[in-house]
Amino acid sequence: MSVIWTIMKRELGSYFSSPVAYVFLVIFLLLTGFFTFTAGNFFERGEASLAAFFGWHPWVYLVLVPAVGMRLWAEERRSGTLELLLTMPVAPWQAIVAKFLASWVFLAVALALTFPAVITVNVLGDPDNGMIVAGYLGSFLLAGGYLAISCMTSAMTRNQVVAFILSVVLCLFLILAGFNPVTDLLVRWASPAVVDTVAAFSVITHFDGFQRGVIDTRNLFFFLSVIGFALFATGVIIRGHRAG
Repeated sequence: MSVIWTIMKRELGSYFSSPVAYVFLVIFLLLTGFFTFTAGNFFERGEASLAAFFGWHPWVYLVLVPAVGMRLWAEERRSGTLELLLTMPVAPWQAIVAKFLASWVFLAVALALTFPAVITVNVLGDPDNGMIVAGYLGSFLLAGGYLAISCMTSAMTRNQVVAFILSVVLCLFLILAGFNPVTDLLVRWASPAVVDTVAAFSVITHFDGFQRGVIDTRNLFFFLSVIGFALFATGVIIRGHRAG
């Protein structure tokens, strides 16, 4: 754990020592504010909830999370420090977990900075704060799922732009698998069982439960499985580089 903590602190330090991190935080807060209060018609809804806030998170994260994760391993490969890291007394899984957790903590900080939305809805009405907490948990897990996928694609290439595009495509698939227009299209030629199977792989399907305030173990298992599988795949790729 000390090795993981050391690498994690180094990665977090590199985030907050760069102006890019603060630009990301500002952009994230501006986008969530715009989609919540303007595009989401927050005041026109006339209800004390953050449905408009959480509803846009799968789409906001689609671009911003891969932008955070694309550098995790691609930069190490481009600069040649990956080979140096692999020769140190550090197990690949320790480096993978540490770099992932550091980026996840950074995303958690960005999510925590949206607290004015919670204050606003409590001032204007009497919301179900349990539902809001569940929504934040789901959003945190959603960001972790996207980040793990970005970590995997970053390990595949030394080009950050390629890693970004690959992760956006994969995350977009996980959205569209349960997106209503897509499922409505599938219903026309596929059986309900096939449609349900495809939708089961969608982050939308599992994130909706958290938005409704339901913390279902199946939804938790889904996001943790996505994170676990993507990090495992990252380990396989990194070990392939070591063997090469």
